[in-house]
Amino acid sequence: MSATLLQTPPAPSTAAGFVARYAGLTARLPGHPEARAEAADILRKRGLPSAREEGWRYTSLSPVAELHFHEALTEASGFEPDHDLPELGDLADAPRLVFVQGRFSSAQSVLPKLARVQSFAASADFGVLPQPSRDRLVALNTMLAEDGAIIEVDAGIDAGTIVVISVGHDIGGTPIAFHPRHAIRLAAGATLKLVEVFTGHGQYLHNPVTEIVLAQGAHLSHVRLQTEGQQAFHLATIYADIASNATYDGFTLNTGARLSRTDIHARLGGTGAHASINAAQLLRSKQHGDFTTIVNHDAPNCASRQTVKHVLASHARGVFQGKIEVARIAQKTDGYQMNQALLLSPDAEIDCKPQLEIFADDVKCSHGATVGELDAEQLFYLVSRGIPHAEARAMLVRAFLDEALDMIGDDGTRALLESVIDAWWKEPA
Repeated sequence: MSATLLQTPPAPSTAAGFVARYAGLTARLPGHPEARAEAADILRKRGLPSAREEGWRYTSLSPVAELHFHEALTEASGFEPDHDLPELGDLADAPRLVFVQGRFSSAQSVLPKLARVQSFAASADFGVLPQPSRDRLVALNTMLAEDGAIIEVDAGIDAGTIVVISVGHDIGGTPIAFHPRHAIRLAAGATLKLVEVFTGHGQYLHNPVTEIVLAQGAHLSHVRLQTEGQQAFHLATIYADIASNATYDGFTLNTGARLSRTDIHARLGGTGAHASINAAQLLRSKQHGDFTTIVNHDAPNCASRQTVKHVLASHARGVFQGKIEVARIAQKTDGYQMNQALLLSPDAEIDCKPQLEIFADDVKCSHGATVGELDAEQLFYLVSRGIPHAEARAMLVRAFLDEALDMIGDDGTRALLESVIDAWWKEPA
């Protein structure tokens, strides 16, 4: 059984094209028609983000507008495209939620026992943190979202590990666009390890939006592994609200997609809240990877940590934009931000824009950035000891990345990321 397509030919994938597509989908989109209509009006008036805007000056969405994305429509309920799920190593036995082209695949999922899970398609729960008026990619998602996962953990419960797998692909060479809407909500004292894996092949646009709400004393470990197809577009937006003494511990590894952007908005809203937002990007060829964060310190005695590392080969371009905002009430803030880039080619490029906006007077905030090449003496030493040149380069890069990987406390999750990093060297440049 094959999938059918909604539009022939499709409208251009500009804001106007997406709005036109929304008009033809309204009958099948779940719930909240008012929210969707407002989002469509925002896109109609303001369009998609452009490089003329400060927050997007390093990342252009023009490659997205050049393509014509369809919305996939299955011929019958329960249709499952033929695909292979990624290898998960030690996480293979963990509960998992599988999404194919943004739609929940019940046949391939194993529901957790200690967390409640429902689909966005059934609840149409848009949440309260994402703001379409501030972020047009969120507006695009709000306008067209059809499915997603809503995961809730009750007070005091350790829900263990849940893996969310998102598989994207085109259909017979026809590009597809999908816009999942996820929510993660932990009650007071709850704990969860969430591992998201994004994979796929062919041309498609993946535009997920995730809301994370952590009540007092809750702890979320959130690892994201993005290895999507080299022709794909991955544009993810995450909003996290962190209450008093709660902890958000995030790590993202990006190796896939032609163009990717990860936007993380974290708000430390209660005394003693903590956020770690760390990442590594390994890019080659003409890949473009943008990792952008905004951390709002809105309460006293909170801490945030950001360490972002880039390994860039060939003509790849990495971007890091990190902003720490400290409100007047947020005395005793401790904020740290570091961006480091390793350029493996003279044609690789890194753009870094750290920002501090501080209105309190009793704070400790710092940021730094380094850009460099592999140490020639270290490389010569390893090669002179009989280590092949490619292996020697890989060893030095792994050493560069170890500081970031050391922040991942779970051995199984770290092993999964290390296997992806090791495989990265075997792929063609």
